[in-house]
Amino acid sequence: MTSTVYGPEAFERGRQRLLDSYRAIPDGATVRLAKKTSNLFRKRAALSHPGLDVSGLDRVVSVDPETRTAQVAGMCTYEDLVDATLPYGLAPTVVPQLKTITLGGAVTGLGIESTSFRNGLPHEAVLEMEILTGAGELVIATPDNEHRDLFFGFPNSYGTLGYSVRLTIRLEPVQPYVELRHVRVHSTREQQSLMERIATDREYLGERVDYLDGVVFTADELYLVLGRQTDEPGPVSDYTDMNIYYRSIQHDDARPKRDRLTIRDYLWRWDTDWFWCSRAFGAQNPRIRRLWPARYLRSSFYWKLIGYDQRWNIGDKLNARKGLPPSERVVQDIEVPIDRTADFVDWFLEHIPIEPIWLCPLKLAEPSPGSTDAAQPWPLYPLQRGTFYVNAGFWSGVPVTPGRPGFTNRMIEHKVSELGGHKSLYSESFYPRDEFDALYGAEAYAELKKTYDPRGRLLGLYEKAVTRA
Repeated sequence: MTSTVYGPEAFERGRQRLLDSYRAIPDGATVRLAKKTSNLFRKRAALSHPGLDVSGLDRVVSVDPETRTAQVAGMCTYEDLVDATLPYGLAPTVVPQLKTITLGGAVTGLGIESTSFRNGLPHEAVLEMEILTGAGELVIATPDNEHRDLFFGFPNSYGTLGYSVRLTIRLEPVQPYVELRHVRVHSTREQQSLMERIATDREYLGERVDYLDGVVFTADELYLVLGRQTDEPGPVSDYTDMNIYYRSIQHDDARPKRDRLTIRDYLWRWDTDWFWCSRAFGAQNPRIRRLWPARYLRSSFYWKLIGYDQRWNIGDKLNARKGLPPSERVVQDIEVPIDRTADFVDWFLEHIPIEPIWLCPLKLAEPSPGSTDAAQPWPLYPLQRGTFYVNAGFWSGVPVTPGRPGFTNRMIEHKVSELGGHKSLYSESFYPRDEFDALYGAEAYAELKKTYDPRGRLLGLYEKAVTRA
């Protein structure tokens, strides 16, 4: 078995180190993870004391191919999780786009990918969570035990109620290859209509659809990408070196453009160029790319470059040399009901000078854990059961508006709320407190906070997501 899997004994040692590090934090001090990396696009205040030691909680504990489940430590990355499950012909039901996203992070902070139209979100595959609460207690939360309130309230809590130590998740069978069809459409309305039909029928032109996402390049160049699992042998494409995946989608033909990838390369198709964001570092320039080591064509390396920019404001200094204003970072994922997708994209293309836009449809899993008649089973991110939504992702910057920090981001927040949607909280947010509370389940959150972090050892959700304390 690969090194991404360790046994229960190693996990026990990691769990003990975590508990010891909690007890070493001074009483009254804020408890945080002592991790050097993050997939969050918001700054954190510096720690004045050692944080929680999660160094031994970064692998798969076990994989059970008979029950199609895995026990996974909370800090295990999806890259390591996939490497542990693929030898069994299994994969997590939803694999977020970037290799360095951790399972615990995707559950407490939400995640999404091209299986979400049929499998929902990563936390809906969780059967059991072992959580270190803000009170320093280890609790087991399931959909039907005494900690079911924490089980359902943990998604979108972003480490403000506790941290996942171990999760038991469902897996799904996968085939060795994915056959792709890139379907071009010529308007946002056409794209919305076709996406809703395919998400509902799970097929297109008589061919099954297992994976579904889309890209908007311009108002009249839009695509849906349809994937079908297959064990049929044949040639496959490689987008881990010189070739760039998102550029391979584009074509002028009225017929779908076909392509094939191994299942592993499909799952990580976006990671090599961080969708299209590697162009900001020059990595898509063929002359630079030839010299760029392939091992550094991955999101984890781009994160380091982003860290340098945040520390020394490199981008703004370069802009100043060119006589340009500093940039407002607009790095966001939002969700709107699928029938408002074209409304949002049309508005975005008119007002926000960022392209491309990634689109990914989702619907809460059926059946999901717990009560099947709950209209909104996950109170801190209250999506409506039975409704298709579309996630829109856009990651770039715009010229800052003088005297109005966060102006463009706040404009986007207004529009998303107007269309009945929500915004993910992994990046900067600018909501006033009352609007934030109405959107993100403040009443349920207050009860959870009172129960599992009564002394306020962890930051509050608003403080972490908006005021960036």
